[in-house]
Parts: sequence; structure tokens; C-alpha cells
Amino acid sequence: MVFVAGLIYAYFLSIPAALAVPLAFAFALEAFFFVAVVWEPPRRLWQRCFSPPALAALAAASGILPYVISAVPAGVFRWDGLASVAALAALVSFWFVLLPKNPAINLLFTAVVAAGLLAEVFEPLYGQPAPRLKLGILGDMMWTRLAMASVIGVNRFEIKGLGFLPSRDEWAAGLKNFLLFLPAGLLLGWLLDFARFNPKPFAWWQILGLALATFLGMLWVVALREEFFFRGLLLEWISGWTRSEAAGLVVSSVLFGLVHLPFRGFPNWEFALIATVAGIFYGRAYLNARSIRAAMVTHALVNTTWRVFFPG
Repeated sequence: MVFVAGLIYAYFLSIPAALAVPLAFAFALEAFFFVAVVWEPPRRLWQRCFSPPALAALAAASGILPYVISAVPAGVFRWDGLASVAALAALVSFWFVLLPKNPAINLLFTAVVAAGLLAEVFEPLYGQPAPRLKLGILGDMMWTRLAMASVIGVNRFEIKGLGFLPSRDEWAAGLKNFLLFLPAGLLLGWLLDFARFNPKPFAWWQILGLALATFLGMLWVVALREEFFFRGLLLEWISGWTRSEAAGLVVSSVLFGLVHLPFRGFPNWEFALIATVAGIFYGRAYLNARSIRAAMVTHALVNTTWRVFFPG
């Protein structure tokens, strides 16, 4: 499905088939690896079959495959680029093999993962073979996927509720906290002049289709990855260190807000404040259901509402 979607996207960008096919395959391969990390049956299988060092080695090796598959036919392959991608993949994959497990090392790990994304280190490494076609997103996907695999496969830290499909209780907790956030989010957006109601001039069925597609993309990609780290990791770790879930909720939400500072020009304090408040409700959904899937629902509903009805 990802492969076909990639080909369709390439068609609309007028990318030649000789380039579109390997690029679509590279993204499909990265999506396959991502599913193997998140979906419970394959995840339990590779956790049972491989030791942490073996998992780290396999993960690091898998990190360079999408780069080679995409960069060679695109004409942007560089040996120094390959070396950099391999080094970064090894860094995040072997982190918990080579370093001791303690609060400082754990917190530094999340900081390194966030820094890799915020600094956009993969943009120059993966290149831009065509206008509007930046392959750095492939590196971002690899980076977060390997970080997730390192946490659950090498560190053996159990992420509560990791998976794609929320249960009925998780849907309920996610929806409840979305509805609780909505008045505060709308008021903050208006007071800060951050967003104005400006829905697309589409027919109702087009808006419905846009909302559904946006929601699923947010739920299974953006919200899943962010909730993995901010609620599944940071909220749990900070709660354990401080012996206070309230502290874990507040500190993880503030950190969540701070990573949004670079959005549309640094420092975007308005967005950081709104993201911090939203993070409180994502965290509440997580604590209500003891599952990141509940937080994913709240997160995806907030992002979908913003993208569909308050674009700009």
C-alpha cells in the first residue's frame, strides 16, 4: 500500500518511473521495518529470537538499506553520506548496549533523538533529487524507528499500549480528553492569534475524506512516534524518578512544548505554549487508559481539527 501510494505521489510530482519505483520501494521498506517494531506479533517474535546486541546489529544494518536504495538511483549517493548514516544508525541502535542504564543516560538518549530531528541532520545526507522531493524524511523515519527498536528491543523497556489499533476504552479515554482540551485550545488559539477558523472550501464529503485521511496519518505516524517518546518514555521515566505522576505529566508536557519552538520560525512561543497545554491532555489520556494508544487518539484528533478547520 505504501509502495502504491509512493508511486501515485511521484506521478503528481512528475517524477520519472525509473526514479519513482526505487524511491517508493525505499519508503515501503522503511514502513515495513516500522510496522515490525510497532505491531505486536512480529515485535514479540524478534524480541524472543535475538539477544540485545544482535538486535542492535540488525537494526543498525537495516538503517542504511533505505538510504542506499533511494540514493543510488536518485544520483545523490555519497560515500561520506553512507558513512554518516551508518554512524548515526549505529549510535542509536547500540546506545543501550554500550552505555549503562541510568536516568541520566536515558534522558540523554531522548535528547539525542530529539536533536537529530530538530537539527534536520538527514536533509543534507539524503539529498534532494528533484524539486519538492526531499529525501530527508526517509532519514527521520529511520532515526525514530531505530530509537524505538533500541528502547523496546535492546533496553527491554515496556511501552504501555504500543500498537496501531486502540481498544474501545482507549478510544473513549482519547475522545474524552480531546473534548476537554478543545475549549482551552480554542481559547488559547484565539488569545494568541495562533489560528483562525478557516476550513477548506470543499463539499462536506470532501472535508470528511480529508479529515479521515489526516486522522489516520496522524494516528499511525505522527502521534504514535511522539507519544512513544513523550508519554511512553518521558512521562514514565520522570514519574518513576520523582515518584510523582503529576510531576511526570507536567515535565513531559513542558518538554513536549519546547520541542515545538522551531515550528515556523524559532522561537515560536505561541505554538510551544499550546503544545504544552495539549501535552497535558495527551498525558491525561495516557494515564487514564495506561496506554499510548489513548494518547495517540487525543493527539490525532487535535492535529486533525487544526489541519482541517484551522489551516494557515
